[in-house]
Amino acid sequence: MRIPRIYTDSPLAEGFTAELDENAAQHVGRVLRMQPGQELRLFNGDGQDYPATITVAGKKNVEVMVGAPEANHTESPLEIVLGQTLSKGDRMDYAVQKAVEMGVTRIVPLSTERCDVRLKGDREDKRLRHWQSVAISAAEQSGRARVPDILPVMTVEQWLENSRDCDLRLVLHHRTEQSLQSMDKPARVALMIGPEGGLSADEIAQAEQEGFLPVALGPRVLRTETAPVASIALCQWLWGDIGN
Repeated sequence: MRIPRIYTDSPLAEGFTAELDENAAQHVGRVLRMQPGQELRLFNGDGQDYPATITVAGKKNVEVMVGAPEANHTESPLEIVLGQTLSKGDRMDYAVQKAVEMGVTRIVPLSTERCDVRLKGDREDKRLRHWQSVAISAAEQSGRARVPDILPVMTVEQWLENSRDCDLRLVLHHRTEQSLQSMDKPARVALMIGPEGGLSADEIAQAEQEGFLPVALGPRVLRTETAPVASIALCQWLWGDIGN
């Protein structure tokens, strides 16, 4: 049986008794039905995994004894910041989940001209918490050492400002012949993904004026939830840790 990996935002150290938070405890105690004496692997984003043994197991309360930390080498040397336009239904969930599995560093939901989702106030807070939960689950499943942050929803102007710390910034659209292979290796890349109808000509022009380079992944038009998976995979293949 595969040993479950569980994220916690608490400090961890060998010999430390840790109490899992409510969501993690319910998953371990209610869903997995684990019992005292069984093993877990904990991580908190410090780059290490912590073997742990369950000491108390209830449906809402789980405590573990933490073992010696072990280095986790699953994080890519390439930092990828994803600007993903909001989408309806489970499309955004899919984009977040797969982007985390592929090694994205940070995710910024975008509100663009043709975006058909508008979030404000409590509704936005609820969706952000949900997407962060999706990111945590994806990091647990994929063996990652860190959980990418999901930032608050940004406008195009805010995103262009926020991504200036990236040394390569790319806006994806199919109306260009420029490919990823033609670009120099970056340390940190920003990817801007449009909605189902695509970014507007004004938004693309605005991005280009701010230093974004237009790039196409191929001759076919990808759905908004497919584009981040394909683009991150290609970036990791060219400059990251896939295929190495």
